[in-house]
Amino acid sequence: MTAIQVSVDVARPVRTVYNQWTQFESFPAFMSGVDRVVQKSDTRARWETSIGGVKREFDTEITEQRPDERIAWTSLDEPKHGGVVTFHRIDDHSTRVHLQMEYEPNSIPEKAGAALGVVQHRIKGDLNRFRDFIEHRRRETGSWRGAVPTPRQHDAGAKPGNA
Repeated sequence: MTAIQVSVDVARPVRTVYNQWTQFESFPAFMSGVDRVVQKSDTRARWETSIGGVKREFDTEITEQRPDERIAWTSLDEPKHGGVVTFHRIDDHSTRVHLQMEYEPNSIPEKAGAALGVVQHRIKGDLNRFRDFIEHRRRETGSWRGAVPTPRQHDAGAKPGNA
């Protein structure tokens, strides 16, 4: 597995930044290589990507979500990846977005790209485009304020989507 960590500071309040991040179908507007995202449920999405001439479709699942704090995900099929994005209040008008991700490069070009830091550079660019996307808007395009419990919380009787 290859690990990536990148951050970007956004000149918007944490609630606005978090709300925009929950709008997965808007990701093609700022994520290079993401052609389409279809929200299938509160916790599942279908992704269509074209990266380096390789088209892929895969599903992801939100495994933990706490409004204004964090969203963790995992892929349900290839390519295997998962991670967490956290939202940190800097002040009333600024937020730090921090993304931690692990993925499994499959092909020789993907392994070479991982070794050379190409993927980390691409994700940093995506975060910078996200910052520009939300900073140039007066408000977020939508929001989902639900919580997805952690496995420990789920065992205690909570149900996904209820908090």
